[in-house]
Amino acid sequence: MKNEIIIPKSSLDFLTQLKENNNKPWFEANKPNYLKELNHIETFADALLQELSKTDVLETASGKKSVYRIYRDIRFSKDKTPFKNYWGGSFTRATKARRGGYYFHLEKGNSFFAAAFWGPNAADLKRLRSEFAHDPEPMQKILKSKSFVNTFGTLQGEQLKTAPKGYDVNHKAIDLLRYKQFLIMKRFTDEEVLSPLFLEQALETCKNMRPFLDYMSEVLSTDINGASVL
Repeated sequence: MKNEIIIPKSSLDFLTQLKENNNKPWFEANKPNYLKELNHIETFADALLQELSKTDVLETASGKKSVYRIYRDIRFSKDKTPFKNYWGGSFTRATKARRGGYYFHLEKGNSFFAAAFWGPNAADLKRLRSEFAHDPEPMQKILKSKSFVNTFGTLQGEQLKTAPKGYDVNHKAIDLLRYKQFLIMKRFTDEEVLSPLFLEQALETCKNMRPFLDYMSEVLSTDINGASVL
């Protein structure tokens, strides 16, 4: 992919400065720098959105719309610092038939792309477990595929220490049945984030999320017999 869109070092450096001066007076004095760096992130996100939209249907309108606000909601938090110290954003898949989305987090020493069903409701979790119990092979095949292992390693997320209610601890799919959250993540070094190749690497990472997202979408939009519930 020909790519002239990069994330400059200054975009990560700004976050470091903000972390050291996380207060409103400093931010207001440095707002021109913030807006300049925000534009770099939005431009990158827009380029990634355009490329990703060639292979998936997304409802996120633009890179600008994908990037989260830098302002923290501190109403119910013990941490009263007013600003986030990272660039974050997401692309949401369109229609009820396409569940999940693509999340990005850019921060010096802590950058990653992820997709997750972080807090599935009781009905969704019940449906997923019934599918795993009935036929775990499709999900196991995804998790063991070369592209998944090379990109994400393993499925992550909170798990029960024992079997969920109604399932035997020796069930053939017990490893899947224990999950309460479903998270896949690819971390990137600062050098990778600042590289001209990062847009291509980010796109490839998102594409490698698709089998996971498509599987979860199919299960959560059908009943145990495969009939649509939409």
